[in-house]
Amino acid sequence: MSVTEVGLPASSHIHPPPDTFIKKYVFSLDHKVIAVQYFITAGLFLVFAGLLAELMRVQLMGPNNHVLSVAVFNQAYSLHGTAMVWLVGIPIVTGAFGNLIMPVQIGARDVAFPWLNMLSFWMLPVAGILVFASLLFGAPQAGWTEYPPVSLQLPLGESLSLWCAGVFVIGVSSTITGLNFLVTIVKMRAPGMTYTRMPLFVWATGVTAFLSMIATANLSAALAGLFIQHNFGVPFYDVTRGGAPVLWQHVFWFYSHPAVYILILPAFGIVSEVIPTFVRRPIFGYKAIAYSSAAIGLLSFMVWAHHMFTSGLQHWEQLFFMIFTMIIAVPTGVKIFSWVTTLWRGKIRLDTPLLFVLGFLSVFTLGGITGVMLASVPADAQEHASYFVVAHIHYVLFGGTILGIFAGLYYWWPKMTGRMLDERLGKWHFWLTYIFFNLTFLPMHWVGLLGMPRRVATYDPAYAGTNFFVSISSFVLAAAILIFIYNAYRSVRHGELAGPNPWGARTLEWMIPSPMPYYNFRDIPIVLSGPYDYGKPLPYANISQDLAMTPVR
Repeated sequence: MSVTEVGLPASSHIHPPPDTFIKKYVFSLDHKVIAVQYFITAGLFLVFAGLLAELMRVQLMGPNNHVLSVAVFNQAYSLHGTAMVWLVGIPIVTGAFGNLIMPVQIGARDVAFPWLNMLSFWMLPVAGILVFASLLFGAPQAGWTEYPPVSLQLPLGESLSLWCAGVFVIGVSSTITGLNFLVTIVKMRAPGMTYTRMPLFVWATGVTAFLSMIATANLSAALAGLFIQHNFGVPFYDVTRGGAPVLWQHVFWFYSHPAVYILILPAFGIVSEVIPTFVRRPIFGYKAIAYSSAAIGLLSFMVWAHHMFTSGLQHWEQLFFMIFTMIIAVPTGVKIFSWVTTLWRGKIRLDTPLLFVLGFLSVFTLGGITGVMLASVPADAQEHASYFVVAHIHYVLFGGTILGIFAGLYYWWPKMTGRMLDERLGKWHFWLTYIFFNLTFLPMHWVGLLGMPRRVATYDPAYAGTNFFVSISSFVLAAAILIFIYNAYRSVRHGELAGPNPWGARTLEWMIPSPMPYYNFRDIPIVLSGPYDYGKPLPYANISQDLAMTPVR
């Protein structure tokens, strides 16, 4: 529905309504359409990255399999990590959810710079094509981190150049998105929406936008140096000619540890929205959760070298980064304490979004505990290059980010499409995912502690039984996503109509029709109080109370 169709002048929107199919669905300026484009594109990359992971697990079903050659195995794990971080995780939690929800939650009709928003999305498929095109030339084999000198010693030809170019383009896209979102949050909030009245998802999105703007420049500099050395021989990372391989690690991790929080902070925001909705009570410690997000953003720039404890750092440097890595667990602990306290003795409805949130809390907490273990220099020295680290990063990123993504998808799907997902299928999806995620990655902790190195295509037969079990579990984990795909298809075609507010939530996106109209709001709302005070009148003026107070399912 266009703006003019509801009696609003076109000037009421930040840009005029589209008048052709191409403008509406391809080169769209509407933040909601761009969000769907992010979901679809990143979802396709998730399939490719997942297939690479399953190929690796086929190879690792036996200690001396020859399904993949060593070179192809190295290419698979390099592109799997690259795709999951830069083509799947970050685009979904920032580009997709940020675009879909953040502008509406602050009462805006769009983001501050719609043209930049469109440009930042279209960089994503271009970057993905560049990264996966490296397979045509023998993809990079040094992992998603591409550490020199290893990444420069192989006969890579065009593949390393394509990888550098693809990841560089992703970085530019992420920087533009961060700038756009930060300006939107600062300048376009509805009247009365002070910072302490913003939904916690907006707080998480704002801190993530800040991290994307500041940290990604370091990644771009590191990639430019790697590209220039590979193609023109400038010895940035060549120690024999005055360069320093450890320079790459410093610059890369100065970006990539904040990138962990770029991945996880929006998932924290999703958790903070879902819990009070399904517990029907105000969230405990609103300001503590909000300010802890800001604390995480600042502290994330002070912990990067805990990835480098085995690289020859001075002892005093190791001590500094060990202490700050343990300190950064405190604001995360504040969030978990607040969420659990909100759940305590609440009227809990165990619908699918909350199930994924509860799975998130248990799995991410375990990943955080192993993170504290790896923050200890003596422990990290023993575990650094083992499967213990593989287990840890998957508990944090899959167990955190991916479970958070599914919680958000089940929660906001009715708002995005106007239709409900099937609860029975959703619960099957959750339990299969949760159970077989743990069966896949929990055993990796103990084979890692027993000494199995990561990034190997063959291994000691002593680990054969565990690896076979892990591989079988990973196949079921991958198959579980087919339930969601079928559920989504079924919902779009035949799903029950959702109505404006099927969950009985109180943030602004639930105060308008589902799916959200082009113009978002007929009248910009006026915010009178915070968004989580269940049991009190709705805190908005200029909002149709009839829409907002639809029956809760």
